[in-house]
Amino acid sequence: MKRYAIKLEYIGKNYAGSQLQAGEGKRAPKTIQSELENALSTLIGDANNPKNNPTGIQNSKKRIKTVFSGRTDKGVNSKGQIIHFETDKTLVASKFIYSLNQILPSDISVSAEFGLKEVPTDFHAQKSAKKRHYQYVFWNKNNRTAFDGNLLLVKTDLDIQRMQKSLEYLLDSHDFSSFKSSGSETLNKTCFIYKVGCKKLDDMVVIDIVGNRFLYNMVRAIVGTLLLIEQNDLAPETMKMILEAKDRAKAGKTVNPYGLTLMKVEY
Repeated sequence: MKRYAIKLEYIGKNYAGSQLQAGEGKRAPKTIQSELENALSTLIGDANNPKNNPTGIQNSKKRIKTVFSGRTDKGVNSKGQIIHFETDKTLVASKFIYSLNQILPSDISVSAEFGLKEVPTDFHAQKSAKKRHYQYVFWNKNNRTAFDGNLLLVKTDLDIQRMQKSLEYLLDSHDFSSFKSSGSETLNKTCFIYKVGCKKLDDMVVIDIVGNRFLYNMVRAIVGTLLLIEQNDLAPETMKMILEAKDRAKAGKTVNPYGLTLMKVEY
């Protein structure tokens, strides 16, 4: 079997997250992974190989299973999701990517720039990842327009330099329990944050966070806490106090997912 890696780009608003979910047939929620595996199975699933199709039913296809670099929630986008899968076929990159993109829905695509890479069998899209870069964007202006999409609109005047100082308290290794969704069952709450950034481009605020791993809803809770600090004119040191409290009730609300994008995964 050959193991291949691809980079997947998608707009998440029409999907119940990236990960396969329980259910069968039409009852199963539509996810990024289900759409990708359907497309891969259509393209390279082999119904004629008896090993792949012991039933002998000619219309069946071998299910191609995928492994994602990380889970993204409902509504979250990606420009850099890495996936690996296995097949016994030798794939030609240009033909494969073109054909797969023809099958996939219009809001999901495989990056032609990244290409199709044959990787060692010990490469694991999730476990081999070292860094993940997320970006959250929202509008900061008084009035909405018809072209704002689903992005969060914040009307309060924001101090970008103060927000940057607040974010810098998150650098290094910490227990991020204060920014973990109450629905998460993850036992390990420690994450290492390598880089943070906050800038304003015209009416849009852009927040970048690079870490080794992220807890469920962590980035969205951090953004909500930034807004809590700014909208109540609290000192940037408040972020440090909330972090050290290890108490989700101390932090800000979880903001909507539509401005969040997985930008890059590093190995």
